[in-house]
Amino acid sequence: MLVAVTDHAVERFRQRVAGTLDARPEIVARVTRAVEAGRVGEEPPPGAIGARGSLYVRDLVDRSLVFVCRRDGAELVVVTLWEQEGGVVPPRVPRRFTDVLKRDDERRRDEG
Repeated sequence: MLVAVTDHAVERFRQRVAGTLDARPEIVARVTRAVEAGRVGEEPPPGAIGARGSLYVRDLVDRSLVFVCRRDGAELVVVTLWEQEGGVVPPRVPRRFTDVLKRDDERRRDEG
């Protein structure tokens, strides 16, 4: 299976996972291993707004990290990632910051 990663997903990964030099290949490797281990589903993590056709791949290394993907033919495209609340550790980026971004996105949609 081919795995592609958007720039947005790379930035979100860099914000949350310290110590990586090149995020894109690390994301590809993590998603590939998680898919091979069967950690993929269509149910969004709690608190996430599920988009039709999205696949959610739960990381093997960091179990609170969920990669949000879409299929594009034979390719799996990682579009963003999500930190699941209520895990072993709290999210590295508090929900209040991501909620502000959601409101900004909604405002732009209303204006556009």
